[in-house]
Amino acid sequence: MTRLVMCRKYKEELPGLDRPPYPGAKGQDIYEHVSKQAWDEWQKHQTMLINERRLNMMNAEDRKFLQAEMDKFLTGEEYAQAEGYVPPSA
Repeated sequence: MTRLVMCRKYKEELPGLDRPPYPGAKGQDIYEHVSKQAWDEWQKHQTMLINERRLNMMNAEDRKFLQAEMDKFLTGEEYAQAEGYVPPSA
C-alpha cells in the first residue's frame, strides 16, 4: 500500500517517498512532509540549476545556495530558475 503524506508543496495528500532522501532530521522532515511527485520535480530542477549556473558541489557556497533553493521549492515559495530555460510546449 502506498504511504500518503500531506505534501508541503502541493497542500494535498499525495504518495510519499519510500525512504528519507538524506540522513538526519532534514531527511526525515522531507520524508514526512514532501510527496514523491514534488521530490522528483525538485531533482529535475536541481539538475537544471547545477548545469545552467555551473554550480560546483565541492564548493560550500554552491551547496548552501542549492539547499536554500530546495527549501523554497519544496515549500512553494518563489525559487531560482535556470536562466534562458523555456519549458517544452505540450
